[in-house]
Amino acid sequence: MKNVFFIVLLLVATTTSGQIKFEGVVKDSLGGVLELANVIAINQETSGLESYGITNDEGKFKLELGKNGNYEIQISYVGMKMLKEVLTTQEADIFKNYTMQSENQLDEVELIYEMPVTIKGDTISYNADSFQNGSERKLEDVLEKLPGVEINEDGQVEVEGKVVNKLMVNGKDFFDGDTKLATKNIPSKAVDKIQVLRNYSEVGQLSGVTNNQDNFALNIKLKEGKENFWFGNITAGGGVAPDKELYILQPKLFYYTPKYSLNFIGDLNNTGEAALTRRDIRSFGGGFRSPSRNSGTNINLGDNSLNFLTTQANALEIENKLATGNFSYSPKETIDFSGFLIYNSSRILSRETSFIQYTDSSLGIPDELTEQSSRERSNQALLKLSASFQPNFSNQLDYDVLARVSNDRQNQNLFSSVIGNTTQLDEVTPYSINQNINYYYTLNEDNIFAFEAQHLLKNEDPFYNAILANDPAGNDAFDDTADALGLDNTLNTYNLAQNRRIKSNQVDAKLDYYNILNTKSNINFTLGTILSRQVFNSNIFQFLEDGSSFEPTPTINDGLAVNDTEYNFSDVYLGVHYRVKTGKFTITPGFSVHAYGNKNIQFGETFEDNFFRILPDFETRIQLKKSESLTFRYDMQNQFTDVTRLAEGLVLNNFNDIQFGTPDLQNALSNNFSLLYSSFNLFNYTNVFARAAYSSNIDQVRSLTSFDNVIRTSTFFNSSFADENASLFGRVQRTFGKIRATLNASFNYSKINQFIQGNQSLNEGFTQTYTPGLRTNFKVAPNINLRYRYSVTNNDQGGRETTFTTNAPSVEFDAYIWKAVTFRTNYTYTNQDLGDGNSQSFQNWDATLSYRKNREAKWEYELKATNILDIDSQVRNSANNLSVFSSETFIQPRFLTFRFVYTL
Repeated sequence: MKNVFFIVLLLVATTTSGQIKFEGVVKDSLGGVLELANVIAINQETSGLESYGITNDEGKFKLELGKNGNYEIQISYVGMKMLKEVLTTQEADIFKNYTMQSENQLDEVELIYEMPVTIKGDTISYNADSFQNGSERKLEDVLEKLPGVEINEDGQVEVEGKVVNKLMVNGKDFFDGDTKLATKNIPSKAVDKIQVLRNYSEVGQLSGVTNNQDNFALNIKLKEGKENFWFGNITAGGGVAPDKELYILQPKLFYYTPKYSLNFIGDLNNTGEAALTRRDIRSFGGGFRSPSRNSGTNINLGDNSLNFLTTQANALEIENKLATGNFSYSPKETIDFSGFLIYNSSRILSRETSFIQYTDSSLGIPDELTEQSSRERSNQALLKLSASFQPNFSNQLDYDVLARVSNDRQNQNLFSSVIGNTTQLDEVTPYSINQNINYYYTLNEDNIFAFEAQHLLKNEDPFYNAILANDPAGNDAFDDTADALGLDNTLNTYNLAQNRRIKSNQVDAKLDYYNILNTKSNINFTLGTILSRQVFNSNIFQFLEDGSSFEPTPTINDGLAVNDTEYNFSDVYLGVHYRVKTGKFTITPGFSVHAYGNKNIQFGETFEDNFFRILPDFETRIQLKKSESLTFRYDMQNQFTDVTRLAEGLVLNNFNDIQFGTPDLQNALSNNFSLLYSSFNLFNYTNVFARAAYSSNIDQVRSLTSFDNVIRTSTFFNSSFADENASLFGRVQRTFGKIRATLNASFNYSKINQFIQGNQSLNEGFTQTYTPGLRTNFKVAPNINLRYRYSVTNNDQGGRETTFTTNAPSVEFDAYIWKAVTFRTNYTYTNQDLGDGNSQSFQNWDATLSYRKNREAKWEYELKATNILDIDSQVRNSANNLSVFSSETFIQPRFLTFRFVYTL
């Protein structure tokens, strides 16, 4: 790896030493400087783009050109005649100013070399072909090469450090804006332009009265000829692996016209290549955003879906089935219909071993060695339909409905060095229906009204069953817990189970009125409400050897083993926000007044709490330059818990994790501060982003935990000890000719008060991560991407301190050879130091070799190898407020597949 870094540094030095600087200033005929003028240099010998730049706020530009060459300089600016001249370079740097003349008449249309990057207002437009060398296959391959754009570890697109909220193709939502489906499936050769839309607002009427600085969208413009017929590709193939035959079929078909579009993505494979993971499906919101998102109130309805043991990236066997369809239809300019259907099915076999050390050794909780294996089955389906009607600019009506259903099951075998062998079964078949209606009305140029309402209906029914070995005449580790639960201990097994059902019904609505006072300021009044009702029922029972069952009476928790709880929550609030622009500052102070109502009914007894609260918030944005800003935010938020933490009866999260709620829990209050800096500079090819955040939580809902061996029982209370979290993230990116250097750094500090075995202690964690990287972007020569991740995690749990250090160098290499062969490979070496003199390491190496006659060829043949080194497992070390653990997860063996790819 050191040799590879040396080679890249040598490339940088060689590239830099063979170039000269070409600098200057661009002005208009009156002597005024022109910001954001485009300057490009075309190599006269190769007719290719040599360098490009954009003038800064002082009209300055800077290009790097080769020595002793001839270059055609083209300078363009909206409303000005384009300048062209031939420049000859020698050994010295060149400084030259240019004056542009106004465009007084329509000149003959002249074809010029397309600018790789252009900026117009809040839109950054990238010419896709300028960043491709022929080895790209998917949209994400192009996005990774764009300055200021990143693909994070979760597969999301980030621009200037912020996650992109929406992705469109030719201005139409692609699967309701999901970026991961688009980046991993849209063919790169179909892409003409990639537009980054900063300060994006989905409602044009509100764009001038709301703060949209955090909203980023991507619009993918297709090449001519890709707009009125099918395009895409179909991949089919097979392969070999130990004790297994491999198969893969992936059709990806797209059709776009000005009036309608159709998209279909399918995936059938047992190679573990998932277009969408279970986690992606679960978090797929369909573009829904709650109307109360900025009100200061957060109510958690809970997530009672099945908590699978593994992700699809860490499993022994994986089978995937995916079928998705997306459409949009505009019969008139005023009406839009759209929707999607997603069906995802997966079958997974996983195996993992772990060594767990619980918090304070003085508390008598033994260390635990576990080995678990599971078979997991998941079937998920989503259906979304949307309609939008905009008869004129003053009126817009939107309606959406999203239905979700799943059927998940997990069979788990667990061996614990403390408990022994356990067999577990988890099942859940939840469904939810989410509806959304919005209406926006502009009365006149000074008065705007906006109504947003959302209704959620959710039903969850998790079932849990655990079977533990029991010696009726002996003393087993689970015996004390079994007695506390009231189980029959005369049987050879403890066969316990639990049914749960959680029904949630919530309405979230608000009415906004915006009064535009003048060109610099406006005031916003908001009247809103959240109405929520949750019903929770559960019971614990034991299966007997004769096939019958009975419901035990616990000796703890006042004998309550069942739940029959109704929880009603209401929030009626009035918000006021004033927004003013003065010079470089945009200031938005505000507050909201809330009338809260909490009531839960259990076993004929009512617990009620009604109160008022004022929640202030403040934001100021300093626009230092057109592409440089600094934003400060503060807000106070009220956090309300879900019904399962209020329910008094026992709940089995797991056989070794038991909880019961507290009906008089209060809300938690948090103070949140953030500071964001962003600079996108194409004058010196430097992009900088930094984000600092701090939050302090008051009356946070915390658990009181007691351990019997490694089996914990918890209840909840409002802690008077404040918990804190502070984080800092920064990214600096600089381009030197064809070399791009990036440095990411993040720091996170957390302070959590924990209560175990009746003792209060402070858990402090600090993680620091540094990720430098170098990427080349040659049009002809092979390209390489180097990264090095260095991370240190310190955790102080009061009675135990741990330090984990991770070193993970990685390299990606791709080459487009003879304009026909593409070779791509990536390698990562990960070493984790446990801080006690021991360390663990593992390696990942994948490679792909493909052949197509030329870039326009219909057929492509691909040989792909994964886990080339045939590594058995991956290691992971981590810590939380209860324990630290080291785990080894077994993964798929070496796979070798041969594939045919047909491009439409």
